Amino acid sequence: MKLEEYFETKEGTGILATADSTGNVNAAIYARPHVMADDEIAFIMTDRLTHHNLQSNSKAVYLFKEAGETYGGKRLYVTKLREEGDSELINKLRRRSYPSQEKDVKKTLRYLVYFRIDRVLPLIGDNDRSDV
Repeated sequence: MKLEEYFETKEGTGILATADSTGNVNAAIYARPHVMADDEIAFIMTDRLTHHNLQSNSKAVYLFKEAGETYGGKRLYVTKLREEGDSELINKLRRRSYPSQEKDVKKTLRYLVYFRIDRVLPLIGDNDRSDV
């Protein structure tokens, strides 16, 4: 199953893990990625710690745990390629809108951050060692 189809059909919880240039780590809940062309994914993010970390360290890991599955899911090892500020594309890609938050969303600067997929692994597995 291709990643685009996978993320369109699976429900679950995603976590994007980043680190800054000195190794301080952060993990944050993120929605399913937007699968773009040419093995790229994108996330909509605000200017918080995750976005800040990506300015100095382009490597990240996105962990997706499938709903209702004990061990179902994927780990995507990614590298940031580029980003763009508030745009119509962000508004088109947004999957959800909450009326109570709409006023705050319009005031918050958002970024569409693109990543190259370097490696995809299952959520659980022993084939994730680099020396194997």
